[in-house]
Amino acid sequence: MELKKAVKKQVKLRLGMSGASGFGKTYSALLLSYGITNDWGKIAVIDSENKSASLYADLGEFQVLEISAPFDPEKYISAIKYCEDAGMEVIIIDSITHEWDGEGGCLEIHSKLGGKYQDWAKVTPRHQKFINSILQSKSHVITTVRRKQDYEMSSEGGKTKVTKVGTKEVTREGFEYELTCNFEFINDKHMVNASKDRTRLFMGKPEFIITTETGKKIIEWCNSGVNEVMEAINEMDKCDSLEDVKKTWTKYLHLQKTESFLNKKEEMKIALTKK
Repeated sequence: MELKKAVKKQVKLRLGMSGASGFGKTYSALLLSYGITNDWGKIAVIDSENKSASLYADLGEFQVLEISAPFDPEKYISAIKYCEDAGMEVIIIDSITHEWDGEGGCLEIHSKLGGKYQDWAKVTPRHQKFINSILQSKSHVITTVRRKQDYEMSSEGGKTKVTKVGTKEVTREGFEYELTCNFEFINDKHMVNASKDRTRLFMGKPEFIITTETGKKIIEWCNSGVNEVMEAINEMDKCDSLEDVKKTWTKYLHLQKTESFLNKKEEMKIALTKK
């Protein structure tokens, strides 16, 4: 264990958008993504919503990867990797609801295994790998998720009473806590509020409509702080032995998918081998 001074480092965005169907999640995600990249060609939509993303093709020449049932976690994981390998700067997953509650999704997988509590031991690791593929992606990732009416049951005068208690996201509970920001759509006028906001740019502020300017604000926050990739490359550049290269490579496990860091490692291995 070691205490270190807290330092803000540059990060990749992990942003969620939740709302009822027709509230503008896909459209808003595209506008925000363009604010981040300023290049439609670097935006990819993993579309499980029956080709809904293509309805906005007039916005710009963004990329679409359409997926269909069964919506198992592995299909989403493969789609994310495919977009990463294609050099996409922003990946929009529209939507993650199907991975949980769609045909072939986690709830159906659990049911087919028998639907018992212990059967989650086989499903949860698969779902967690999907979540990890989002959190560890080398691209910015925006996820959309549907919301549905939630109910609460209580007993009153010996009778069971069912009460509406707002809406809930149709995905596994707790996903929101993994994100940088989560925007909740509150009506069909595309108005949102921030239900979670580590950037502190939107929390406690009045409801607003997402635009490209929203993306510009967020990417400025993401890019502020220490560039950890350059920090790792500089540290690798100072290695005097292959053992030092190995230690540095292990120290930055979470950056091993980064092409520039990988190239520096190979460069140092060649240079030190020739000594």
